[in-house]
Amino acid sequence: MVQSIPARDQLDPKHTWNLTDLFPSDEAWQAEFTRLRESLKQLAGYKGRLGESARTLLEFLRMQDQLDVDGDRLLSYAFRKTDQDTREAVYQEMSAQARNFVVEWEQALAFVTPEVLAIEEDRLAAFYQDQPDLEHYRLLLTRIRRKKEHTLSAEGENLLAAAGSMGQAPGGIFALLNNADMTFADAADSQGESHLVTHGSYIPLMESPDRALRESAFRSLYAGYGKLKNTCSAVLSAQMKQLQFFADARRYPSALHAALAGTEVPVEIYYNLIDTVHEHLPTLHRYVRLRKKLLGLDELHYYDLYAPMVADVQMEVPFEQGKEMARAALAPLGEDYLRMLNEGFANRWIDAYENQGKRSGAYSSGVYGVHPYVLLNYTDTLSDAFTLVHEMGHALHSYLSNTHQSPTYASYKIFVAEVASTCNEALLIHHLLDGTQEPRRRAYLINHFLERFRATLYRQTMFAEFELWCSEQIHQGRALTAEGLCAKYGELNRLYYGEEIVADPEIALEWARIPHFYYNFYVYQYATGFASAVALSRRILREGKPAVDDYLRFLSGGCSADPVTLLKGAGVDLSTPAPIVDALRYFDSLIGEMESLMSL
Repeated sequence: MVQSIPARDQLDPKHTWNLTDLFPSDEAWQAEFTRLRESLKQLAGYKGRLGESARTLLEFLRMQDQLDVDGDRLLSYAFRKTDQDTREAVYQEMSAQARNFVVEWEQALAFVTPEVLAIEEDRLAAFYQDQPDLEHYRLLLTRIRRKKEHTLSAEGENLLAAAGSMGQAPGGIFALLNNADMTFADAADSQGESHLVTHGSYIPLMESPDRALRESAFRSLYAGYGKLKNTCSAVLSAQMKQLQFFADARRYPSALHAALAGTEVPVEIYYNLIDTVHEHLPTLHRYVRLRKKLLGLDELHYYDLYAPMVADVQMEVPFEQGKEMARAALAPLGEDYLRMLNEGFANRWIDAYENQGKRSGAYSSGVYGVHPYVLLNYTDTLSDAFTLVHEMGHALHSYLSNTHQSPTYASYKIFVAEVASTCNEALLIHHLLDGTQEPRRRAYLINHFLERFRATLYRQTMFAEFELWCSEQIHQGRALTAEGLCAKYGELNRLYYGEEIVADPEIALEWARIPHFYYNFYVYQYATGFASAVALSRRILREGKPAVDDYLRFLSGGCSADPVTLLKGAGVDLSTPAPIVDALRYFDSLIGEMESLMSL
């Protein structure tokens, strides 16, 4: 039976986020939008003056911090309102205003980097002596001055800032195409009953024990993307071209170098991840063989990858139970962490359930001086409970950094963004496994964590390799066509998953539905974050308070140091392959336990 998706106004408000913590009304937002545009003009009035005196530079930097804080609230309200129902024209317009404001902001402050670079070393040293409070900004100014070879003249920087709206266009087009316009035919189960296929329902349908329903949902989803594959390829091509344009303009060797320079991560870490995972692909092939055997299939298809391998055990986890599960699993992180977690649960940080027009997927978005907001599309599955602890990991990372750091250094680099979220997942699976010795239930839980390994460490690395290939094609002057993208994506699936799975032609279209390909080399960090999280969670459980203290310092660090250094302080060194190798060995050991539990 097709289940209807409720309208936004049919949801219980306690399960929706409270955006009045940002602004009491849309009118208040519009008033603040007008005020901030005036503030932006005041900041732009410092153009040509940053090097005139220490006091002037300090005044400017303090005003810039305040605009960052106020602008963060402004953007968050607009984007959260849009995401809760992407069809609402008034909020589409508000988001467009917000995005245009970002471009104006970047354009108005394009003079900053060239002017900071123009200050002579001796003069800047004298500034620190003249205004001791300027010392707070030393790291910020040092980071700016490191970019000298990639910085244009003031006129050039202004031109690049003006081009920013064009750079944002592919991601915006994809978001509307994917969330507002993409529709799918209903899926049919083995009894002929219809089931609605949406972004929110797809994974639960793929986890169904009814294989006919899984296959129908799989073919329905990719038929939808197949009809628009040329449009999707054009949008993805535009994304790669805009990244290459900005990389060329700033004289980086590649778009990858440009993206990782912004996060202070050496490109060697990206290549090291792919190489290390390639060396351990036989372990993934072992897992695929195990899945095929446990499902009792002559042929394993891609629509079988999410089906539970332990079919007679089910875990339904309603939202309230998911919150209780989170509290118990994260107790090793201490009372302060649990207090913040409960604050988020009690004070409507979370938008829990799917409604008509709501953005797909899940995310957390921190807001300095307020609190984070978490979007879910909760459907009462064990996977949703993991998503809840994952996104609350992001949320409390943001909350701790925003609480312990000034606006200057509160925003952590995206390289470490997935560490806290995945550490929470690792603690949850430990809690669940620790609570049962019953073989089949234990096997069910291991099945779930094996899937997290596959979907995060292996699959996200495959995404990273595909994204790198797309970028290299553009760099080399080649076209990205739907046919070429499907061919490469199909080839990578065969490489990663091996010969034990049927090469369903639909899977070659999966690239068309991945929003993270519009996030500028983001996906590899899911994999490095997962490896780091496995290491951190095991240290926390093994060592207790000393490890927790190191970990909470890491979560509170923002960008007060480069991300690789911050992570080393918590006990993980990603400049070596060791964390990735150790995680993949743990994956292999879990496969061994699964085989033993199932008497294979």
